[in-house]
Amino acid sequence: MRDILEEIWATARRNKLRTTLTGFAVAWGIFMLIFLLGAGNGLINGMMNNSQSFMSNSMMVGGGLTSKAYQGLKPGRRVNLNDQDLNTTAHRFSQNINTIGAEMQQEGVVVSNNGNYVSSTLNGVYPNEAEINKIDMRAGRFINDIDNEHSRKVLVISENQAKELSPRNYLDLVGKHVKVGNFSFQVVGISKSDDSGMSIDTYTAYTTLRKMYGLKEQAINIIFSFQGLKTEKENDDFEKQYKQVINANHRAAPDDEDAVWIWNRFTQAMQMDQGMSFIRTALWIVGIFTLLSGIVGVSNIMLISVKERTREFGIRKAIGAKPWSILRLVIIESIIITTFFGYVGMLAGIAANQYMDATLGHQSMDVGTGHKITTFLDPTVGIDVCIEATILMIIAGTIAGFIPARRAAHIHPIEALRAE
Repeated sequence: MRDILEEIWATARRNKLRTTLTGFAVAWGIFMLIFLLGAGNGLINGMMNNSQSFMSNSMMVGGGLTSKAYQGLKPGRRVNLNDQDLNTTAHRFSQNINTIGAEMQQEGVVVSNNGNYVSSTLNGVYPNEAEINKIDMRAGRFINDIDNEHSRKVLVISENQAKELSPRNYLDLVGKHVKVGNFSFQVVGISKSDDSGMSIDTYTAYTTLRKMYGLKEQAINIIFSFQGLKTEKENDDFEKQYKQVINANHRAAPDDEDAVWIWNRFTQAMQMDQGMSFIRTALWIVGIFTLLSGIVGVSNIMLISVKERTREFGIRKAIGAKPWSILRLVIIESIIITTFFGYVGMLAGIAANQYMDATLGHQSMDVGTGHKITTFLDPTVGIDVCIEATILMIIAGTIAGFIPARRAAHIHPIEALRAE
């Protein structure tokens, strides 16, 4: 075996260009497959992370700008949702709505504790905020109905913020008072921080924030969970009817689609599922064709390699070499070259995915509702896929070398010696 390896090494050194081209075809095919699948998985994981960060059967509603003139009013008016819209939603659509709440924000609020402080966005919310937007608690509790009824000065902060405010033992903050601006608030809960590490939101009771900053006329977002809307058509019909009712509250045209916006997480999840399925299929098609192009490249180069060595094989047979020894030499050479360069391509693909993960793996985007969504997350490929792709390329390279080598091994020595 050692003699065969030394002979293969000597052949590779004599034919550096041929060996390099063969290796590049193998490595490039595997690299592109792993890279494309990794990038696709990054998009898919980002979509899945977004769908898991809120209740799928929920909607968020906010005011927009009117796009049509109506009842003597010009287009371009700002629509600010208010308590009337909240009550209308609760009563007119009670057959579909499970829980309902509202939220408003006050940005640039400073929370301080014993000389430590953080800048935050203070959110006034209803208790269903935690259920709909899946806010997990690290310690304590979330805002409840009693907090809203009595406008309690209570606060829920994120884990990251708690560590800034109380570096030694941040869990001890639960039950203690901190300063929110010039007001004293009791910390009743610490929420888990999201994967982005950028949790800057704090929560208090909806009524507390309104009284604290005098925000009675402040625009709000309405959030609710729903039932009984199982198809895309049923959701579209509900949204159309809902917009007509809310538009009437603000003297906007019934068919004005821009006066009120609706973020329907259910239909978004359906569209995301379709999108993920399409992305997976497209990536595998592109990846397979990329791998096939690598296999074709290997096959062509191995064909040329065997043809160039026809005289060599003729000489070997003339001095007594058996066909199997020639076949074995070519097959082992194919296996070694494809294995080595396949491994190089696999490592390069994994390294590229790791680089993507480090630079783009936690990208987020503000959707304009005070919430951020992840656009790219964990762009990696399972090691099983990497190994399977490498093994497939090795097998293809072996077959590519076997077919012409078998023909050359069985050619008559005199005919082989005549070959140019």
